[in-house]
Amino acid sequence: MPEVKKIKLVLEDGTTFVGKSFGSHRSIAGEVVFNTAMTGYPESLTDPSYKGQILVSTYPLIGNYGVPSKTKENGIPKFYESDRIHVSGLIVSDYSFEYSHWNAGESLSDWLKENDVPGIFDIDTRELTKILREKGPLLGKIIADEQDIEFYNPDLENLAAQVCTDEKETYGNGQHKIILVDTGAKYNILRCLLRRDTTVIRVPWNYDFSKEDYDGVMLSNGPGNPAVYNETIDNIKKALDGDKPIFGICLGNQLMGIAAGGSTHKLKYGHRAHNHPVRKVGTDTCYITSQNHGFVLDTESLKQDWEPLFVNINDGTNEGIKHKTKPFFSTQFHPEASSGPTDTEFLFDDFIGLIKEYKAKH
Repeated sequence: MPEVKKIKLVLEDGTTFVGKSFGSHRSIAGEVVFNTAMTGYPESLTDPSYKGQILVSTYPLIGNYGVPSKTKENGIPKFYESDRIHVSGLIVSDYSFEYSHWNAGESLSDWLKENDVPGIFDIDTRELTKILREKGPLLGKIIADEQDIEFYNPDLENLAAQVCTDEKETYGNGQHKIILVDTGAKYNILRCLLRRDTTVIRVPWNYDFSKEDYDGVMLSNGPGNPAVYNETIDNIKKALDGDKPIFGICLGNQLMGIAAGGSTHKLKYGHRAHNHPVRKVGTDTCYITSQNHGFVLDTESLKQDWEPLFVNINDGTNEGIKHKTKPFFSTQFHPEASSGPTDTEFLFDDFIGLIKEYKAKH
């Protein structure tokens, strides 16, 4: 193992962990959250929903398969969820300086340094996770070389504006024209749509798409507090007045719920993993899902035209809604999950099916 420098994590409750540096050796601040997935750290680190957060991996061994090549497909990186790392920092128990994988392009450490993101290892992540489960997400800061900084609360900012596309972009040349409202869209949403004979028009978080020619709307995932995205909510309200199909994912679920008159609240410590069970309401069918969210839609706030579609088996929170008569539905989990599981990718087929039905009637 190469020589490493000491670096520490300080939580807002005063708890301090001293570890070793393996990424960019600098001080940063953010909200400390944990993820229980065993694989998929390249996808997690590039997920825009982690903007402003310091990610703790509960799986003890990280870095052993490096990070993928920068190969592109359809103009976007083939193996990542965006074009850069979005987490503010990464905390792991044991970092593997030796990596081996058929698709590895470089080490995790080198990749973190390229993106100027600090990483800490040799920290008791079990104890840290217990603290976060007991107290909920805490603000924290990674301090390098005793260069102290202020705590930072990402919930107070419009994070979608920092991670979304700057202008309208078009992908593919399929027969179904989809508006993708980018509030921090993962690339695998785009990939899943493009595999289904679509033309995807990706627009910024506050873009008024009401004048666009389209067959359906996809509301993407994204970071932060949904209540701060008033312009997005207003644009969704316009779409809800019509009857073209709408499919929301994660933050998209919350924003569609708010646009429909509902409300949201912050969970104690959020859902971030590849292994959350959800049940389709009215059935005994259960799916294993990938999730990454800190806020959730209040089911009891739904208006009479709406009903819950999925529910979380672990804590009973909302995992999706649908309109009773119009082709609008959403999921709190990620049916496009990358690196998996892919149990619910069929929902993209359901979305395209609704679009075909709409086009056949108009």
